[in-house]
Amino acid sequence: MTKKIYAVILVIAMTVLTALAGNIESGQTETAGLFQKKENIVIWYTDDALSDYLAGAALKYYEENDVRVTPVLVSGLQYLEQIHNAQMSGEGAPDLYIISNDTLEKAYLSGLAAQITDPEGMVNASHYSDAALHAVTYENKLLGYPLYFETSIFLYNETYLTDMAVKTIEAEQNAAEGEAAMEMVEAAESDAELEALANDNGATSVSDITEEQIKEKKEALVPVTMDGILTFADSYDAPEMVEAVFKWDVSDIFYNYFIVGDSISVGGINGDDAGTIDIYNQKSVECMTLYQQLNQFFSIDTKAVTYDSVLSEFMEGKIVFTVATTDAIGKLEKGKKDGTFAYEYGITEIPAVSDTLASKSLSVTNAVVINGFSKNGALANDFASYLVKNQTEEFYTMTDKIPSRYDVTYENPAISVALSEYGTSVPVPKMMQTSNFWAQLEIAFTRIWTGSDVNEILSDLDERIKKQV
Repeated sequence: MTKKIYAVILVIAMTVLTALAGNIESGQTETAGLFQKKENIVIWYTDDALSDYLAGAALKYYEENDVRVTPVLVSGLQYLEQIHNAQMSGEGAPDLYIISNDTLEKAYLSGLAAQITDPEGMVNASHYSDAALHAVTYENKLLGYPLYFETSIFLYNETYLTDMAVKTIEAEQNAAEGEAAMEMVEAAESDAELEALANDNGATSVSDITEEQIKEKKEALVPVTMDGILTFADSYDAPEMVEAVFKWDVSDIFYNYFIVGDSISVGGINGDDAGTIDIYNQKSVECMTLYQQLNQFFSIDTKAVTYDSVLSEFMEGKIVFTVATTDAIGKLEKGKKDGTFAYEYGITEIPAVSDTLASKSLSVTNAVVINGFSKNGALANDFASYLVKNQTEEFYTMTDKIPSRYDVTYENPAISVALSEYGTSVPVPKMMQTSNFWAQLEIAFTRIWTGSDVNEILSDLDERIKKQV
């Protein structure tokens, strides 16, 4: 009887254990299936300023599409090499990544950049300027989704210009009323009329100045050419605080390039044509000759000046005009809030070199690129398109970076001006053969600034780059 009871207990125990095992196995299968359904893609980026935005976008995308996106912040050093090594080792390679447009040729030729599919139809002239589209085009293929950009802008102290506008209007009104008084005196026919004019104290009073008058005069004071800056400097009664009317970082090609941006070409409109190298020509010589002459009026030491030092001096009220990059907008707004910038500022497009020579800024576009080796290319394209499609002013407020899209609205009008400058800018070329061109052009600018022969410097640079290509 005891053996039978044990046998029954054993059978019951085995039955229970079998059922439990089946339930566990079933649960494991269901869980595994659940995780298999949760697709996952990885995006790499190098700028920590994007972290919060990308994390938020990844969460929203997951909620809307049930696809996990993992943003990974990596070092910007040897960026493409890191992606390549991760791909070859099979460990953590990104499905998509954010990179500047000047490296797109290298990325494409190494297989790390694929032509985008643009599922939402975003990357076109309806949303982007020519500069943005040229920046992500290589051999007539779109290789990225333009995300944000950096370019040069002309920055001025609006407080100083407002004060100057008021003084100018007052002087003009006084002059006009003085002339009118003289005409009345000359027209007087008797001593009695002259005495009456002398007793009329209100005849020469300056009328109230309207905000519209100030705005109109202030806009007229903003120089539209480099010669205009010189004219302004000649007539400007600078406050004691001002140390320089115009100062910029003449040691950095990014802030100098506008001088020759419209007169030279390296790589053509898309920056990928090795057959288009035009550095030494009549227009570039004229532009650089005028640039050299500026040193006579604005003596700036190339070894002592930096962009940070110039922007700091501008915020302290020591400079009236400067050339800055779009990051300055966020820094100035922050300075107004914390009290480190006690003025109003204005932004306009870079002045022309002269009445007959145009200027063009240099720009860098950071784009979302699809890894050509990714097995999740369709998902990667979808998320990249999602990123640019859903860009709003929030992208700027969270990252201090201006989206490349021109159809995003902003509360701060300065950003719209920066977008306008970007739209006509020259995207940095993509050709690997000319990767050292910027360093050489920077050296050329420095030598010309300090007095070297313009023709000789440009001719030598043109010849060396053509041989190199």
